[in-house]
Amino acid sequence: MTRELIIDANSNEVSLALLEDKSLVELHQEKMNNNYAVGDIYLGRVKKLMTGLNAAFINIGYEKDAFLHYLDLGPQIQSLNKLTRQIMSGKRFHADLSDFQPEADIEKNGKITEVLSPNQPVLVQIAKEPISTKGPRVTSEISFAGRYLVLVPFSNRVSVSQKIKSQEERNRLKRLVTSIRPNNFGIIIRTVAEGKMVADLDADLKTLMAKWEMMMKKLSEAKPPQKLISEIDRTSALLRDLLNESFNNIYINDPELYEETRNFIQTIAPDKLNIVKLYKGKIPIFEYFGVDKQIKNSFGRTVTISSGIYLIIERTEAFHVIDVNSGHRAKKDSDQETNALEVNLEAATEVARQLRLRDLGGIIVVDFIDMVIPQNRKKLYEHLKEEMAKDRAKHTILPPSKFGLIQITRQRVRPETNVEVLELCPACMGTGQIKPSIILIDEIENKIRYLIQEQNEKRIKLCVHPYVYAYLTKGFPSIQLRWASKFKKWISISGNKSFHMIEYRFFNNKGDEIRI
Repeated sequence: MTRELIIDANSNEVSLALLEDKSLVELHQEKMNNNYAVGDIYLGRVKKLMTGLNAAFINIGYEKDAFLHYLDLGPQIQSLNKLTRQIMSGKRFHADLSDFQPEADIEKNGKITEVLSPNQPVLVQIAKEPISTKGPRVTSEISFAGRYLVLVPFSNRVSVSQKIKSQEERNRLKRLVTSIRPNNFGIIIRTVAEGKMVADLDADLKTLMAKWEMMMKKLSEAKPPQKLISEIDRTSALLRDLLNESFNNIYINDPELYEETRNFIQTIAPDKLNIVKLYKGKIPIFEYFGVDKQIKNSFGRTVTISSGIYLIIERTEAFHVIDVNSGHRAKKDSDQETNALEVNLEAATEVARQLRLRDLGGIIVVDFIDMVIPQNRKKLYEHLKEEMAKDRAKHTILPPSKFGLIQITRQRVRPETNVEVLELCPACMGTGQIKPSIILIDEIENKIRYLIQEQNEKRIKLCVHPYVYAYLTKGFPSIQLRWASKFKKWISISGNKSFHMIEYRFFNNKGDEIRI
């Protein structure tokens, strides 16, 4: 399997499309200056204790207080609170924990009031981003994830990812990490550490320790609520977690992000540096690599598969429902049971892809076509598990019920990805009436005059339908040349196949749309 990452960056957000064998399987849209992202660490203040819920609401600066349950405090919360008090009061000036005396672990069935009190400053890490009407969910079990290791303060345990099956390799890694582990820091060895040398692990550990030291330094001067440490951005997190030998190419259309990504890969996998490529084409990067078309085909209520099968995806407050329909897929020379199995197997592959692509979480119920033979239901179940094994989110799949329903629970830590594929008609804006096409060129020219003479735009790029593009640029002298002569500025023009015939847009030299 080949993996490619296509990154479309502009001043407002970064969009990342992960392709597996040219098929879009994940789409991430990261807003610039995104606060309250998973992994961010805040110094918060206890706002309210809810004894009935055995939880606390923490003010971290978000419009709604973050939710902290007793079970999310972590066994070492008393040690964390003690260190927080020492750093903030000036009694401790360094982040080294070798001389730190940890407190006893809290009881599993204890009460929140025994650990926290109103207005108390507390260190928390975001476990779930704000979703819908809910504020962030946070934990006091602080951890720092690196490429090969995860650093856990106030622990002396070394554990190894269960996905590393070889007992010999597990023992080797545990022995190496134990030899470099600082006192009072626990370490989780990640799957990608398999086969790595001690130098790689040590470099990763030093990076994580530097992050811990930076957080402690900021804590000494912090006033709650305040962010102390940001998780690396979604681009770097994806590279950190996904980069392996099957990652073939990373295409980026922004020179600054291109350099940042190269520097990041130089740190985590120097041998893969040549896969990072700067895209300089005139066609938008998502359009060039076919991502736009796949997005339009893959989102919305109805999703059609090439063979004619289609899925209907409905969302409710409690769960998501996916209905499988055979469409015109049925074969005349096959019996109903065989047809049902073939349709279900093909639909299961698309269901697994849709869960990753939309990042659906919570409870998902899939209504497959009924099958009578138990062996066929088992085949479907095993196939769905195999396809879902590619998903990094934690999930559980139950066997099909006698009604053909399969229930899935899938971890949700971020709002689901939702792309609106039904567009407002750009020509009539929903009114059903459009301006006379004969005045289109005059209208564009008037707006160019306004942008140049009134708004003092240095460079303007006009994007239109390909037919209009040809009309503006062909012939001698072309309309484009006449504009250059009239306004003493060259107007760059490009065609976009997704535009309506009389739709047009202006962009500045940074690639941002100019709205008039």
